Amino acid sequence: MLDLFLPRACARCGDGMGGARALCTPCSVALPRLPPGGCRLCQTSAVGADGLCPACDRGPLAQVAAEVAFAGEAAAWIRRFKYPAAGLASLDARPGALAAALLADAARRLTEPEVDLVVAVPMHERRLRERGFHPAGELALALARALRVPADPRALAQLRPTASQTGLDRRERRRNVRGAFAAGPRARIPPRVALVDDVVTTGATLAEAARALRRAGARRVVAVCVARTL
Repeated sequence: MLDLFLPRACARCGDGMGGARALCTPCSVALPRLPPGGCRLCQTSAVGADGLCPACDRGPLAQVAAEVAFAGEAAAWIRRFKYPAAGLASLDARPGALAAALLADAARRLTEPEVDLVVAVPMHERRLRERGFHPAGELALALARALRVPADPRALAQLRPTASQTGLDRRERRRNVRGAFAAGPRARIPPRVALVDDVVTTGATLAEAARALRRAGARRVVAVCVARTL
């Protein structure tokens, strides 16, 4: 009935279309995607026998998959999702729909796609009160629906507020988030977990969150993100 009175439209161009997709075919093709293959952590093209490039070391994450580069139009859409406009403009569902669609495409890059639980990189309670919503949490719920697995918003907690990672180098980012996450007191962490965030830069935040999941019992943690800073 809703489709009859409110026909489904592409989140990017607004043209009507059928089915449950967020993007029409031309818009899906128009968004520049990261090339397939490459390093399983940084997605570069130069890899060794272990699937890693020379710059990446083995760590708590089995794989990091992002769909687009955080630049140009893609970055603009993600910013609109993370920082919605005030007033009626905040009701625009297109940025969230587009981000969720790109996240689902990123999940298809996983070499071992089977997961038992989807978890978002958490946000500190104080920051959540200031922002009013948790972008990574919304994306995690969307991915869990797409994968048909549970999502647990309380599986991970951010123990202390951290400074913004913007402008920090790789070493400073690691130091900034060291020890910042822990599994929730009642969380039951299964063996295979997908960790969700909107944008990955150096991967320091994802790695620290993955360490907390591994300490709580996860054996394989993969990260799924909408975009990657290149």
